[in-house]
Amino acid sequence: MSETTAPVTPLTSATPGDSAAVSARARRAWIALRALQVVLALFYGFASALPKLIAHPSAVESFDRMGWGSAGMYTIGLLELAGAVALLVPVLQSVAAMALSALMVGAFVVQVTVFDGQYAATPLILIVPLTLIAWARRGHTADLLRLVRRLA
Repeated sequence: MSETTAPVTPLTSATPGDSAAVSARARRAWIALRALQVVLALFYGFASALPKLIAHPSAVESFDRMGWGSAGMYTIGLLELAGAVALLVPVLQSVAAMALSALMVGAFVVQVTVFDGQYAATPLILIVPLTLIAWARRGHTADLLRLVRRLA
């Protein structure tokens, strides 16, 4: 092969001359991750938190069955709404993804123990993209810590 027809190297072995390709890949990855965050924020804000916050009969029935009543329903709804908003705030996105993951662990436990595992897969499925976001945006956690230390 001549030098002009050299094969494209993978992202991990890119040379300084391949910075445009790396930059384009990084930009596409950033956009895809941001789109995932928006989709999850919409899911948590509208599909999950809203029924709890407006006391939809299905949410009321579920929380009554758990024995948590309206206080637990509104609390979980507010936590989900706060997590949805925080997923969209750059300095909070990693922490929000970790917090929502913890909430999903609790949801999984409740689904298995109270509802006999009826929808137990849903929280587990949601943990996967949340973990990806938490890991990919972990640099923002350091930014948040610097901000908190500066304000303290």
